[in-house]
Amino acid sequence: MPAIPSYSLLQILTCLRSYFSSFIYYTYTYFSRSSLKTILMETALILLSEGFPLPALNRIIGCVCQGGGGMVQKLDQKLPVANEYLLLSGGVREGVVDLDLDELNVYARGTDYDMDFTLLVPALKLHDRNQPVTLDMRHSALCHSWLSLRLFDEGTISKWKDCCTIVDHINGATNYFFSPTKVADWFYDSISIVLSEIQKKPQRGMPKVEKVEKNGTIISIILGVGSSRMLYDIVPVVSFKGWPAVAQSWLMENHFWDGKITEEEVISGFYLVPACSYKGKKDNEWRLSFARSEVQLKKCISSSLMQAYQACKAIIIKLLSRPKAISPYHLRSMMLWACDRLPANYLAQEDYAAHFLLGLIDDLQHCLVNKMCPNYFIPQCNMLEHLSEETVMLHARKLSSVRSDPAEHLRTAIEHVKAANRLTLELQRRGSTTSIPSPQSDGGDPNQPDDRLAKKLQQLVTENPGKSISVFINPDDVTRPHFRIDDKFF
Repeated sequence: MPAIPSYSLLQILTCLRSYFSSFIYYTYTYFSRSSLKTILMETALILLSEGFPLPALNRIIGCVCQGGGGMVQKLDQKLPVANEYLLLSGGVREGVVDLDLDELNVYARGTDYDMDFTLLVPALKLHDRNQPVTLDMRHSALCHSWLSLRLFDEGTISKWKDCCTIVDHINGATNYFFSPTKVADWFYDSISIVLSEIQKKPQRGMPKVEKVEKNGTIISIILGVGSSRMLYDIVPVVSFKGWPAVAQSWLMENHFWDGKITEEEVISGFYLVPACSYKGKKDNEWRLSFARSEVQLKKCISSSLMQAYQACKAIIIKLLSRPKAISPYHLRSMMLWACDRLPANYLAQEDYAAHFLLGLIDDLQHCLVNKMCPNYFIPQCNMLEHLSEETVMLHARKLSSVRSDPAEHLRTAIEHVKAANRLTLELQRRGSTTSIPSPQSDGGDPNQPDDRLAKKLQQLVTENPGKSISVFINPDDVTRPHFRIDDKFF
C-alpha cells in the first residue's frame, strides 16, 4: 500500500465516524438504537415454519410463505409444509446474496423504503445428506448447477414438473430439470394472488402493501407499517443440508475463523439461488450460495473492518453502478480473502478502520486490473472473468479517483445518508399529521409490538455474540414468541 500522510488517515477516520453516526441514526429511526457492532454484523435470523418474528410487520410475509398455514402453500401444496427460511438484514442490492443486479429496478433508501431485508424461501430442500452433496455441473460454469428432480420422490416431481424444463434421453427416459425462471414466475403469480386476497379482506394490524414487483427471479415487496416502509426481496431457493463436493477442498485450507467457530457451524448448509453464469442457460442454471455460512463467518470479523467494508460498499454502489460490473458481493468476497491473508492481531486493531478502507480499495483495484476475483468458497471460480477490458479500465479509473481522495467520497456518502434521513423524517411527519386510521391499522401505536420484539432481538444478539438465534411462534398462540439460542429454548 502506498504511504499515506497521517493527516489523510485522520481525515478518513473522521469521515468514517461521521458516516456511521448518520448511518446508525438513519437505520434505527424505526427500530430502537443498538451498538455499532450489532448493526454492522448484518444480523440474520433463522425463521421456521411455525412463524415469523415481528408480529405486525411480518403478518403478510407469514401468510405468503409460512409452511402448513401459509396461503401460498395452500394454493397448490408445492412449498414444503415444514420449511425453514433465512432472513437477512439488507436487500439484494446490498450484496447480502450473490445475485445478478442488472435486472433489478432501482430503489432509493429514503425515497422508496426505510429498511430492507432479504428473505430466502426454500421451494425444495434436501436435508438428509450425511456426505458431500454432488451436483450436476456438466452443463454449467463453476459455482453453478442444473438440478434434476430425480433426486426427489415421485410426489415432488408431480407437484413441480410444470416448473421444469424437460429433457428426453435416447433410452426413452424423461428428466425434469428444476427451472429457476419458471419457479420465480410461479412464486410471483402465487404471491400476487395471495396479496390480492389479503387486500380484499384487510385485517387489523395488517401492514399496507405499497408495491409488489418481479425483478428478474426476485420478488420485491414494500410494506408500510405505521410511518415506516420495509423492502423485502424474496428469493425462491433450493436448500441443502451439508456441504457441496465442489467446495470440499476449501475445508482443507487454513482460515481466519479457525478456532473461533466450529466447522459444523460453517458447513451447516448451502443454497441454490436463481441466477445463471454469464454464458449459462437461464431456464436451467442455478448458482451456489453460501449465505448461511457467511452469516457465521461475519461473527469473526472485527467491527473496524466491518466499518470499512460498509463505507467502501456505500462508495462503490454509487460510483460503480453503471455499467454493472462490480457488486457489493464481490467486495464481501475480497474482505473474506483479506481476513485469511492478513495477521489476526492487525485486523483486530480498533482504530484501523481508515487503513482497512484504503486496503479494500486497493484490493478492489487489484482485482479489476487483473480481472480476477475468486469466489471465497470455490476459489477456482473467477467472478470477474466475463468483464470486457473496456469495462475493467473504466472502473479502475473511477477507483483511482476514490483512492486519491477517499475522504471526499465519504463526505458524499454522508450527504446521501443525511438526505435520506431528512426525506424519511419528512414523510413520517406528513404521515403522522394527515393519516387516518384504516381497517388495516390496530388503532393504537402500530409500531409498538414490532418495536418491543425488535428490542428483545437486539438484546439477545448483543448478549449472545457468536451464537445462533432462532425465533419460534406457536401456531396455537402467535402472541408469544419463543427463542432458541444454540440448543437452549426460553
